[in-house]
Amino acid sequence: MSDTEKDPSVVEQEEKNTYEWDESTFSSLRERLDSNNKEDITHLFQEELSAADTADFFARLSSEDRYRYLEEYSEYILPETFLYMDDTLSRDLLESLPAISIANIISELDSDDALDLLAPLEYEAQQEVLKKLSKKMRAAIQEGLNFPEESAGRLMQREVVSVPENWTVGKTIDYLRTAAEQLPSDFFDIIVITPTYHVVGEIPLNRLIRAQRKVKVKELTLDSSHPIPADMDQEDVARIFQRENLASAPVVDEDQRLIGVITIDDIITIVREEAEEDALKLVGVEGTGGLYSAIFSTTRARFKWLFVNLLTAILASVVISFFDATIEQIVALAVLMPIVASMGGNAGTQALTVAVRALATRELSSGNSMRVIGKETTVGMLNGLAFAVITGLVTALWFQNFALGGVIALAMVTNLLAAGFFGASIPILFSKMGKDPALAGTVFLTTATDIIGFFVFLGLAAFFLL
Repeated sequence: MSDTEKDPSVVEQEEKNTYEWDESTFSSLRERLDSNNKEDITHLFQEELSAADTADFFARLSSEDRYRYLEEYSEYILPETFLYMDDTLSRDLLESLPAISIANIISELDSDDALDLLAPLEYEAQQEVLKKLSKKMRAAIQEGLNFPEESAGRLMQREVVSVPENWTVGKTIDYLRTAAEQLPSDFFDIIVITPTYHVVGEIPLNRLIRAQRKVKVKELTLDSSHPIPADMDQEDVARIFQRENLASAPVVDEDQRLIGVITIDDIITIVREEAEEDALKLVGVEGTGGLYSAIFSTTRARFKWLFVNLLTAILASVVISFFDATIEQIVALAVLMPIVASMGGNAGTQALTVAVRALATRELSSGNSMRVIGKETTVGMLNGLAFAVITGLVTALWFQNFALGGVIALAMVTNLLAAGFFGASIPILFSKMGKDPALAGTVFLTTATDIIGFFVFLGLAAFFLL
């Protein structure tokens, strides 16, 4: 990996940069850039600001200033800067540069980071950049582009530290010293291979440097090697790293030959991205782009789930219309209806979030799905009983009507019980259908809780109060 991504602590650097971005600091940096002092600008971008700082600075600029400064000073900016940017912002800025400038930037990165920057670009732009790269880098990136998106093959680093199984510790250490320029900028293990590039095992660096020079590396190889198939989904790769507490793992092709390595910093990024993706999918905004995506494309992407939500809201309104005469006679029902719907929606979202996360981590499967549904339904019922007492008493005292308090109490129990059931069931149903469990689950959940809540509340009111 690149120097900026070689350590898990790098994640913290993204959140806590060197600079505190108050208005005076921000203005001061802009003045220095506008001065066009090349020596000062070189020092600023390459020594004073970290790559994460520079990325944050560009994110805070207006669109016009971003492109202006990039055009003027792209050659001074650390290549790793683009790795810290929002994906949409990074892509748009790179596409504004000539192909040769993009090639110069990604040539300074390890192959996996170079692929991360090149893959989002338009196909024509990719091809132009590839023509400007060295044969070695071009071959590595083209190989990566041939793998499916979000697979181990896309994720892996092609610069691998591997040695033959018949080498000694001394020869291996000498190789690491003399071939430093050809090695990746960061690595955790030495991969031991056969003459046909099949993985024998791995040797942690601390184990290697403690051994005698005459010892064969094969004798130091750990038996617990975990070769990753190149076509494995990145979520499954992350799960293996978490379960086995790995720092790195070799990647093999269909013939079990070594073709790359995945390191822990990649996994940290994947875990964070997958969690963000699930959170966005829950509310139907996944794939709508970040803060820097175009207004029209964001609007279009969000429209479909808003339209689905409109249709489901109409269904809830139809249920309410069945009881319009009841509401006309008891106006208090209109005041209390939002309470029932809101409590059901929130309780259901809690169960939904737990179920989606459990499915993502494989804690929830077909073997224990009924138990989980039963648990969430029971939790919903118990919370329903507790809030039934509270809302029932408040309503009775508020409207001086204990019968109305009893009606909302019964509706509260029923709706929170249903919320627990549907909150756990919807993701499981989506998973069994082969759909993403997080896919706009809240849209369907709130529909269910609204319809059930309104129907039970108004139905009980019509039965007991009229």
